[in-house]
Amino acid sequence: MSTTSDGGTGTTARVLRLLDLLQSRPVWSGTELADRLGVTTRSVRRDVERLRDLGYPVNAAHGAGGGYQLGAGRRLPPLLLDDTEAVAVAVCLRLAAGGTVEGLGEAAVRTLAKLDQVLPGRLRAQVEAIHEATVTLDSGAATVDAATLLLLARACRETERVTFAYAGPRGSGERQVEPYRLVATGRRWYLLAYDLDREDWRTFRLDRMADAGARGWRFTPREAPDAAAYVQRSISRGAYDHVARVRIEAPKSLVEKQIPPSVGTVTSDGPDRCIFEAGGNHLGAMAMHIGALPWEMTVLEPPELRETMREQAARMLRAAGDPTTG
Repeated sequence: MSTTSDGGTGTTARVLRLLDLLQSRPVWSGTELADRLGVTTRSVRRDVERLRDLGYPVNAAHGAGGGYQLGAGRRLPPLLLDDTEAVAVAVCLRLAAGGTVEGLGEAAVRTLAKLDQVLPGRLRAQVEAIHEATVTLDSGAATVDAATLLLLARACRETERVTFAYAGPRGSGERQVEPYRLVATGRRWYLLAYDLDREDWRTFRLDRMADAGARGWRFTPREAPDAAAYVQRSISRGAYDHVARVRIEAPKSLVEKQIPPSVGTVTSDGPDRCIFEAGGNHLGAMAMHIGALPWEMTVLEPPELRETMREQAARMLRAAGDPTTG
């Protein structure tokens, strides 16, 4: 195959085809590759050297049973996907981004954002069609628009300002923010961002957003707080009228297994006990939830919560027919 008339593009296409073949099967003989590419085995050897120069670890073994094999490198090389493979990967990433696989949601969103950026329009339409036609059993998680998720993921990576309409518990309106990180709790997605109008860091639930858009306005990153810790603190305490502090007579490792991070924070208070902190707007509901915890405990704050628990305990004793309660 001559490459002098096309400025080397024929060679480039052949090398990409060679990479695709090496990724599709564990071992290829030189003759098999030459037949597939329509070149001589000498050209195959030259193209293998070109791949090695680009950083692809191509192993070669001589003799019976030998051949060319794409080895494991220090970093993952780019994958060459055909149309069907690209659609399959995008659909699987969307399912993973929905939180169906523990620990994969955030990584799936980052990967899906990269893939969505280079996916041809016709394949993107196929992915959308499959996504719209797929129904999953309700896990109790809030529904998040996939397009919004991708837009925010790209904006975080590209340091690009974002605007959106937000319906929060304390009012609605348009927000203009500098997005930094997406945080998944298993039930909901949150955005950690710097709110330009309020000149402070804020946490936003993605299921409360609408009409999100990025207009190409770039920003210089600020020194940001730890995203996971900030979001956990915000959703478990920051937005509530009351914050409970409870000393639990059990190790932190045990308590954390039964209290999700979205409910409250647990800090160690020695080897055999810990401090649980959580927010709420209704003292009665807080008292019931705390009272349902299966450990001995002491309510440290607020005093109003202790009084509410006393009233509830007396009412329950009366309901149980305890004669000592009168």
